[in-house]
Amino acid sequence: MKKVLSVFLALTMALAMCVTAVADDKPLAGTYDVKIWVAEAIVDLTKAQIDNYNATNEDGIVINPTIEAVSEADSATQMLLDVEAGGDLYCFAQDQFARLVQAGALAQLGAGASAFVTENNDAGTVAASTSGDAIYAYPLTADNGYFMYYDKSVIPEEDIDSLEKLIADCEGAQKYFAFEMQSSAWYLASFFFATGCKSEWKTDENGEFISVYDTFDSPEGLIAVKGMKKLVDSPFHVSAGGADQLANGAAILVSGTWDFAKASEILGDNMGVADLPSFEVDGTSYHLGSFNGCKLLGVKPQTDALKGAAMHRLAQYLTGEQCQMERFEAKAWGPSNLAAQASDAVKANPGLAALIAQNAYSVPQGQIHGSWWDVAKVIGDDVKNAADEAGLQQALDNYQEKIASLFTLDDSV
Repeated sequence: MKKVLSVFLALTMALAMCVTAVADDKPLAGTYDVKIWVAEAIVDLTKAQIDNYNATNEDGIVINPTIEAVSEADSATQMLLDVEAGGDLYCFAQDQFARLVQAGALAQLGAGASAFVTENNDAGTVAASTSGDAIYAYPLTADNGYFMYYDKSVIPEEDIDSLEKLIADCEGAQKYFAFEMQSSAWYLASFFFATGCKSEWKTDENGEFISVYDTFDSPEGLIAVKGMKKLVDSPFHVSAGGADQLANGAAILVSGTWDFAKASEILGDNMGVADLPSFEVDGTSYHLGSFNGCKLLGVKPQTDALKGAAMHRLAQYLTGEQCQMERFEAKAWGPSNLAAQASDAVKANPGLAALIAQNAYSVPQGQIHGSWWDVAKVIGDDVKNAADEAGLQQALDNYQEKIASLFTLDDSV
């Protein structure tokens, strides 16, 4: 099946190049029945956007859409079960990208489409769309990162940059500091990124993982877990997420834009948002890092080369500046498009403003092997259980041994 899809993909890419040369002939003109999977929240908006595309595109393309509500979390699973029956265009979370490439469920972008992606989107989302030297998806958002919500009636504004002061404020008020240190490697990695540690995965052109460059077990990693221990040892630290924590005794929550509406409802005028704080070890300050991630739009490989080319044209429209701004205005989705990110409206959104501020300290979430998440999150428990510096070092050694037993360690990145 992969070989068949590759042949048709090659035909589609060749046609796409021909289209550029003979655009006046409108070779893509026609009506195309298209199945599109998007999150339930944007079904109606996507329908309106496609109506506008039909009315304004200059290629004579008419899209006859069947739009189905399939979440970004579920779409990859459904595609992997049956690529042929899946959406022609579908939205998915970036952590599913490698699996979809491996399954032949994503059409590789041609030169023109690849240039569209790289020229119009931020670097992190471009990296998330890339396997080997090829691009396989279109960035849709750049808002899958985290920052800090806090209760201004408990946390003084002058303390928000210091982890140590924030812990003391929570303990003094007997309020919780909700930050997933023992239940999520995604959040736990923030301490390691603060000190410059890396965990970078290599894939081949088929999306298969071949090695990992990982420096968590290092002098910088030891500094990271010393900072982490300050938090996990606090009796008022809770390794939990979700805006409901703010209604259940938490004065601080580390989370993302998805919790903005609920957090605002709970805290009202007392809601503060900010980038993450810094921690101090041996007189040096380290600003907490984070992952930043995105949602992507994929095009399923098509057996009809004309339809495939039309799907790429539609994908570029749906992920362009105008449509990204429409999703921001309707649902506060954070754009990946550079021009949209620079708009006054996006900059004025408190949650996105905090996320953008945190992105200065963030690491683009590239392709990560699925097993890493369970291996890495154990560090939090090991750090909490450590009695001394030797115990902290053992936590890092345990992690390194598990990584080395599963993957080839690469020291050449």
